[in-house]
Amino acid sequence: MKCDYEKKENYKQGMGKKMKKVIKGILAVVLSGCLIGSLSINMLSFRDNQTQNDKVNRYISDQLAKQAEEAKKEKTYEEDGFKVGDEYEIRSTKAISDAYINNDESKLTDEEKKTLNMAKAIMKKVLKDNMTVYQKEEAIYNWMFKNIKCGSGSVVSMPSSLGNNYTPFGVLTGKNAVCVGYATTFRMFMHMLGLECHVVHNEYHSWDLVKLDDGEWYHTDIYTDVSSNSQYRNFNMTDAMARDGHEWDASCLPVAEGLNYSYPVQHNEKLKTVYDVPQKIKKMLDKKKKSGYYSFKSLTKKELQAADIIVRQVKQALEMLGGFDSYDVSGSWYDGKDGTYILGIYISNYDEEEETNFDPKMNKKVTEEINKAFDVKLDPLN
Repeated sequence: MKCDYEKKENYKQGMGKKMKKVIKGILAVVLSGCLIGSLSINMLSFRDNQTQNDKVNRYISDQLAKQAEEAKKEKTYEEDGFKVGDEYEIRSTKAISDAYINNDESKLTDEEKKTLNMAKAIMKKVLKDNMTVYQKEEAIYNWMFKNIKCGSGSVVSMPSSLGNNYTPFGVLTGKNAVCVGYATTFRMFMHMLGLECHVVHNEYHSWDLVKLDDGEWYHTDIYTDVSSNSQYRNFNMTDAMARDGHEWDASCLPVAEGLNYSYPVQHNEKLKTVYDVPQKIKKMLDKKKKSGYYSFKSLTKKELQAADIIVRQVKQALEMLGGFDSYDVSGSWYDGKDGTYILGIYISNYDEEEETNFDPKMNKKVTEEINKAFDVKLDPLN
């Protein structure tokens, strides 16, 4: 019995040792599985993080490459010193804008000081502290549109001491400008506001390309708006908008694709159908508005054709009414945000009398002297 017992005990002990080995083996397998699973999860997590990091790094690299490319373009772009039409030189106004920003006029010439003082007076008049960057840009545009005339604007040429109509000094003094005068003066104001701005040009024309606080570039051509009497038509355009009527070497300048501050996007009225447009044009005429913008969620081919017919027939209607022979109505389609479409309507009156900025007392005195000298009865100029 003792032997049997010992055998049983030995058997139990042997089985116990074997079971322990088996259990240890099972635990080892389980732990290995957990470890491998944990490592797999960690590897997947690492790969996900690495993929995300790669995307971020690629985005940063792309942005840096884009900035470097733009800087390279701008560096090779001939701006200051270029003569548009072989006559009107684009001149730097950096000294003036730097003096304004740093509040230090010590390095300015007398002409530059006078230019700065005129510019400061205008900015004080039209800008408010609570304005956004876009609102300040628009305020400068509006002042120039209303106060600076195209060409000489005078029947008597100015003395050279008062500057030329293609420099900010001459533009702000004589209140008239050629395209280069508009472009360099607007650029000066933008630089004074701390904004990047270029004068874009070809051989015969020039305008501005300004970078606003959304990081996007926009084309603005005040000269063309004034000369065509179409306010805002060429204000804050994308490249696609600007190509309708402008030519330039796009390889040398930043791309303009922003819509945030595009004027049609900022100022449009939502309409359900294009058939509401005729009534809107009538209201524009009644209020003497030069431009209006109307947005639509979708457009069919028939509606596009309808818009074209509307503009054509409004012209005919104005001719039939009489007194509107000098009026012209035109339209342009623009891409809005979120797939919307915007119709811009522009009304021009080419017989509209040019506003004058004559001093009333001086105007009256001159008229009195003319009446005395020639024995006539003229009224002061409007």
